[in-house]
Amino acid sequence: MPETTPAGSAEPPPRHRVVVLALDGVLPFELGIPQRIFGRARSPEGARLYDVVTCSIRPPGPVRTDADFDILVENGPEALATADTILIPASYELGPVYEEGRLTDELAAALGLLRPGTRLVSICTGGYVLAAAGFLDGRPASTHWSSAAHFQRTFPRIKVDADVLFIDDGDVLTSAGVAAGIDLCLHIVRRDHGTAIANDVARRTVVPPHRDGGQAQYIQRPVPDAQLATTTTARAWALARLHEPIQLRDMAEQESMSVRTFTRRFREEAGISPGQWLVRQRVERARHLLEATDLSVDRIARNAGFGTAQSMRQHLQAALGVSPTVYRRTFRALPAKAAPALRTV
Repeated sequence: MPETTPAGSAEPPPRHRVVVLALDGVLPFELGIPQRIFGRARSPEGARLYDVVTCSIRPPGPVRTDADFDILVENGPEALATADTILIPASYELGPVYEEGRLTDELAAALGLLRPGTRLVSICTGGYVLAAAGFLDGRPASTHWSSAAHFQRTFPRIKVDADVLFIDDGDVLTSAGVAAGIDLCLHIVRRDHGTAIANDVARRTVVPPHRDGGQAQYIQRPVPDAQLATTTTARAWALARLHEPIQLRDMAEQESMSVRTFTRRFREEAGISPGQWLVRQRVERARHLLEATDLSVDRIARNAGFGTAQSMRQHLQAALGVSPTVYRRTFRALPAKAAPALRTV
């Protein structure tokens, strides 16, 4: 007999449907990211939170990858009409989309099946498809740093940012290449269902639970000599006492270095100055406390090392573009029965 819902019980909410569009030349690694991240997101009760479906712009059949194998995709473009979120991974065979900034008739017809309000997500050069369809006009967007200049020339109405891992512009989200796609998908889970669930997915995937979208891509950064002393001890020391005033000389002393040598080594390893790194860590501490606790803004400011609520407001506004109150209201983890809407305020 079919399962029935007991009288008077509420129907469980439908799972959010993520449809991944696999185009010829797709990168297998990036194609697998959505299933790995969204497919493992569970409510506190263990219920799946997303359905992940892969489709092609053609009837079911093989799709070429950039590797030495094809993949068999069992869904045609009609799956796009069922999407709450469409995700487009990178492809190395975009043809006129990449070369001329225009969609093929076949791709245009497939994207025409999207319902109004569908959330649009791209990884790496998948953003070219969203751009060619006009979805990114007048918006900020990211892509792999090596394609950024070409992306901007091809689509001058887009505000291309080549220096970030991903950009969340509400109903349209774009990311840089490869691992940045993991960061973006975790960010979406975090935005949809809160920090605890996103962190659980990250632990299962054995990746960092959060890298800020504004973090720089790793572009032509020199690798420090492995034989030289590192600054990891100083960073661990600082992380353990973010609530305290920390001077540059204090960090340098942890490595028995002069301030000048420590600063140079730190920049070689982290790509930013010790002061910038400290501010980022304090912003991350504040974000976590805003999401996961009921502590007052004043208490969080002291715990994160900002000293005053006003100082924390200024730093969060500069880093995230929102106040602590707005951030908490937007990202605060809620019980599963009161999960937030799938849009950013």
